[in-house]
Amino acid sequence: MSTLFTVQNPAHRSPVRWVLDVVVAVVAGFAAVPYLLHDGHTRPPVSAFLVIAVVAAPLIVRRSHPLPVFGWVVLAAAAAGLWNNRVIAGLPVLIALYTVASLLRRRVVLGCAGLVEAGVVAGTIWVAGADWWYNAIPLTGLVVAAAGLGLYAATRRAYLLELQDRADRLERERDQQGALAAAAERARITREMHDVVAHHLTVMVALSDGAIAATAASPEDGVEAMRDVSATGRRALADTRRLLGVLRDAAPASGSPDARQPMPDLSELDDLIDRVRAAGLPTTLEVHGAATPIPTGIQLTVYRLVQEALTNTLKHGGAGTHAAVRLHRDAGGLRVEVEDDGAGVNADVPATVGGGLAGMRERVHAYGGEIHTGPREPAGWRVAATLQLDDESGNP
Repeated sequence: MSTLFTVQNPAHRSPVRWVLDVVVAVVAGFAAVPYLLHDGHTRPPVSAFLVIAVVAAPLIVRRSHPLPVFGWVVLAAAAAGLWNNRVIAGLPVLIALYTVASLLRRRVVLGCAGLVEAGVVAGTIWVAGADWWYNAIPLTGLVVAAAGLGLYAATRRAYLLELQDRADRLERERDQQGALAAAAERARITREMHDVVAHHLTVMVALSDGAIAATAASPEDGVEAMRDVSATGRRALADTRRLLGVLRDAAPASGSPDARQPMPDLSELDDLIDRVRAAGLPTTLEVHGAATPIPTGIQLTVYRLVQEALTNTLKHGGAGTHAAVRLHRDAGGLRVEVEDDGAGVNADVPATVGGGLAGMRERVHAYGGEIHTGPREPAGWRVAATLQLDDESGNP
């Protein structure tokens, strides 16, 4: 955890950064050597070289402890200059100031820069006297440059971190959107599988029961009923393959039916009604209103709604049940009603029934529509839905 005195854990630094900081410390120390050798007549003491090493050595850990290193370098450089005016460790001070500016807060940077500038002014006055400002101007420029470069490095690093964080957020959002789209597709396929399989199996059960009853009195009628069972089974298999075709990337095998045929629409309602009639449920179809264009998604929704409602009637209506399907469409909406006069809610319905009604509601609500289901008086069940034709925002 970063603090004012410890910015990063030294154990987390790479060997390359350690080598780079060692090189920087060595270069900063050697930069002070020419000042020691400036007077060629006097040999500098060995202790002066040791003092320069003591001033510059902490730069090795300047990235992990910028403020303590800065304080040490400034104090050590000032003490060394007072001890021997030929020991001028200016570059270590500027490097320490740059490090503080690039890693710490602006208030700390301003305080450190002010401290160095005060040292520059005091040092030039002590050395140059009344003409101190001639020497102070270029040294002040170096102080400002070191602090400015550090602030620029901090700003650039923060900008790059923000870009990286934004890229990470966008990647997470993309993954989330993909997961939501996959979940929506799974839900759609689940609804389609329920509607297709439940309807066809219900019709096949009804036809099979009729075939059993008809075989004893008229074997020919029983055979014909079994042919209908076989045809319904083939149709169920074809619909299932067509639905699951969206999950396969490969093209259909040569000679096989196209797995990506269009989904059912209102033009297939007559075939649906015929199959229901063949299964033993007398059903009528009424269509009213203008022949306005209807989006494909809404046509599929209406088809599945009628299919699910008639399937429930076949399951729970009981003997002697009649059903009626009515469609009324105009320029603004489409109303669908499916009614029967069977047992309805009085039928013995298993506890697991109900997923189809939830699927119908999801389909209708996806188009901003409304759906109402409930018993009729004196008997039967009614499903009524209204969909808006001018709103395709929920098109699956």
